[in-house]
Amino acid sequence: MAESEQTWIARLTPAAGSSVATILGLPLGLDIWERHADFLVVAAPESRLAELERRQIAHVERWATPTQYQVQLRNQSAARDHGRPGDPSGDG
Repeated sequence: MAESEQTWIARLTPAAGSSVATILGLPLGLDIWERHADFLVVAAPESRLAELERRQIAHVERWATPTQYQVQLRNQSAARDHGRPGDPSGDG
């Protein structure tokens, strides 16, 4: 992997006839962020995601770079906290 290669946070949905367990059993070197029954959220370089697609192991949905993804999560959390009824700030 080239040092300048883009890393993505992506949702991997197993191809038909496969499963999350099958993907996890392969030596893919993925950084697993979340595991769900029907999909995984991973951090992986573009070349690895492209290989998953090429080999038809999983459908890949690229969400954001790791930095962008973490900012989005913080913003969503702050928005939920800000609008919560009974919020001690008095805004909710």
